[in-house]
Amino acid sequence: MHRSRRWLHPVVGVAVVAVLLWRFGPAPVADALRRIDAWSLAAAAAIGLLTTVSTSWRWVLVARGLGLRLSLLDAFLASYRSQFLNVSLPAGIVGDVHRGVVHGRDTGQPARAVRAVVLERFAGQALQVCLAILSLLVVPSPVRGPALRVGIMLALAAAALIVVALVVQRAGSLGRRLIRAAGAEVRGGILHRRTWPGVIAASVVAIAGHVGTFLLAARQAGPVASPWALVPVAFIVLLAMGIPLNLAGWGPREGAAAWAFGAAGLSVSQGLTTAVIYGGMVLVASLPGAAILTFTRRRRCPPEAGR
Repeated sequence: MHRSRRWLHPVVGVAVVAVLLWRFGPAPVADALRRIDAWSLAAAAAIGLLTTVSTSWRWVLVARGLGLRLSLLDAFLASYRSQFLNVSLPAGIVGDVHRGVVHGRDTGQPARAVRAVVLERFAGQALQVCLAILSLLVVPSPVRGPALRVGIMLALAAAALIVVALVVQRAGSLGRRLIRAAGAEVRGGILHRRTWPGVIAASVVAIAGHVGTFLLAARQAGPVASPWALVPVAFIVLLAMGIPLNLAGWGPREGAAAWAFGAAGLSVSQGLTTAVIYGGMVLVASLPGAAILTFTRRRRCPPEAGR
């Protein structure tokens, strides 16, 4: 069962990409590759540097809130390494698992270190959902209606999870202990008065960087009436990227971009082209992580004496 779920992640991503290629052909992909230039890649790398610093700071705040030691430099290097693994391996979360495990090994508290990564990602995703809903309410967009309906469904699902948690808490002592432990870590890692302002600030900067990169990719894909009108579309694509059913980042991102562009009255093909350009920009921006990964592996595995 576990093995079948593991294979489900890349299969879904491949299926989405295959359907899009069958429907639109390879032309959008070829067009995207032609439109990527050195200037756009340099801009994406600069934005990636800023977002990496921001998410690293967020991780440091959450980890320290849970009583773990973590320097900003170590978090920065691990975050770059994590990004590269996320965009080069299936599911899009392997890098986060890796940095949590490595941090746990370094601190001697593996379970708490992994939970710190989960909380850090949760904080960023929760704020991203809030900003996505705000953008749909503020920015006039044809995608407002369908996206808000999806948002309402997600809110109802979250409410159902809260009800389930309350029932579990009342059901027995084990449930109460688990809920209390989770609540204590959320309060310490995210909601503490010394933590939450920095977590929010770092998340806003990181999300703005991701949205800016998407708008840059959309500009490279072709002229649009108003970049401001694409902000809700960017949020929809970013939320789809958070679904761990992809192949090295490919799949839900392209499907969401094609749908959102079509719903916004733009070219579906342009949406697919934008997603491909965005994927290329993100991959290039993550390449410092490959160098960091290679360097750290060599440092931890020195050559044997006498060779």
